[in-house]
Amino acid sequence: MDEVLKIVNDIKGGKIKPIYFLMGEESYYIDKLSDYIEQNVLLEEEKGFNQTVLYGRDVSIEDIVSTAKRYPMMSERQVVIIKEAQDLSRTIDKLESYVENPMHSTVLVFCYKYKTLDKRKKMTKMLDKVGVVYESKKLYENQVGEWIKRVLSGKSYSIEPKANAMLVEFLGTDLSKINNELEKLQIILPKGSTITPKHIEENIGFSKDFNVFELRKAIGERNQLKAYTIADHFAQNPKDNPIVMTTSLVFGFFVQLLKYHGLKDRNPKNVAAVLGINPFFLKEYDVALSHYPMRKVSQIVTALRTIDVKSKGVGANALPQSDLLKEMLYKIFN
Repeated sequence: MDEVLKIVNDIKGGKIKPIYFLMGEESYYIDKLSDYIEQNVLLEEEKGFNQTVLYGRDVSIEDIVSTAKRYPMMSERQVVIIKEAQDLSRTIDKLESYVENPMHSTVLVFCYKYKTLDKRKKMTKMLDKVGVVYESKKLYENQVGEWIKRVLSGKSYSIEPKANAMLVEFLGTDLSKINNELEKLQIILPKGSTITPKHIEENIGFSKDFNVFELRKAIGERNQLKAYTIADHFAQNPKDNPIVMTTSLVFGFFVQLLKYHGLKDRNPKNVAAVLGINPFFLKEYDVALSHYPMRKVSQIVTALRTIDVKSKGVGANALPQSDLLKEMLYKIFN
């Protein structure tokens, strides 16, 4: 994020490069930077003649170079943006001759999503010298919660730890998808609001009472009635609570417990860092640790591996979700 801010601040300060090669697995920042350039480098009255958006599937490198070599009309520069530039991956090396001598009156932007250039190649090194090469990397799951907090804080919102974790668990690490959901909440809630699990439930569709967090908490507390009640709800609503996701997250929970048992340094900060969890949830892990000794956790992890395979349709003879959930809880509680 700091690198993104530097690129934006450089553009604001007039330090505009002739080429921006935006690449990588995480499309969110590629789109944000491309949108910023599209909206801010030219004045509104200059855009009609001097701003061009092309798509990688529709053009060749030769087409792009030809467009980039045009002179701007009644403007200091022109902007040429190539969206979905990854579709040009087989011929991208042909850009080398242009990179050697780019038009400084053109701002050429490549949105090269889900792929990266070979940094050892001459062209990549030249791009980095004359322009900006930005790699947008996927965040790890344990980094996404902090990202959500920073994004919301910048817009005068905050979020409760459980609500934050719900978003990460249910939406994964796709920042664009998460941002879309956060924007929905910002439309509904006034600035200064704190986003709660109830807001998530009412506006995004995750139940605050019947979700994997509550199931995991019930399992950790050995609250069998609550666990079976949640599992029954999951079985009745399989589209909202896919068995593969449920078994995977419960499996992950016990793997974390196994790591916790093996820790010598049980300082809360260290535990949270090693387990990759929000410190807010540490008490739940402490409770679970007292209920499940290391040997039992090892047995559960082995059993859950088998159930996880069955949930993916391997050797299960198409067992219904309800049966797999009951089997999972039986293996855990017995």
